[in-house]
Amino acid sequence: MKYTALIASLPLAAAFAPNSAFSSSRVSTELDASIQFVRGLEEKVVPDVKLTRARDGSSGVATFAFDNPNCFDASTAEKGEVTGMFLSDEEGEISTTDVNARFANGKPQSIEATYVMKSPAEWDRFMRFMDRYAEANGLGFNSAK
Repeated sequence: MKYTALIASLPLAAAFAPNSAFSSSRVSTELDASIQFVRGLEEKVVPDVKLTRARDGSSGVATFAFDNPNCFDASTAEKGEVTGMFLSDEEGEISTTDVNARFANGKPQSIEATYVMKSPAEWDRFMRFMDRYAEANGLGFNSAK
């Protein structure tokens, strides 16, 4: 699937969501796109991603929602603390520190992270990352109606 072709016609709101027909048996390589909250610890939970973009294309916002991310697992606690969201691929890294955890009964349940794109170039870079991440993790693109 190619999402970059949709950039010009992307509506004001859209989303990437898990594709139910996807099989997660894949071979991981260093070129795969990955998301980390703790450097060196790849997040295994695939998020729902909602996108909005200004009508003139000058800016946009991506909101990521992770339910029970593995960075909260007791077995990963020694790896470090959540310091941001790091989106890594073959081009490099995109990051944001706008990361919020939600708790229930004193235990972390989910993470919501927001990445703000302030230029068309940042939007294009983000969409290239999402194209790679979507292909590696079985996300499908759903356009707003």
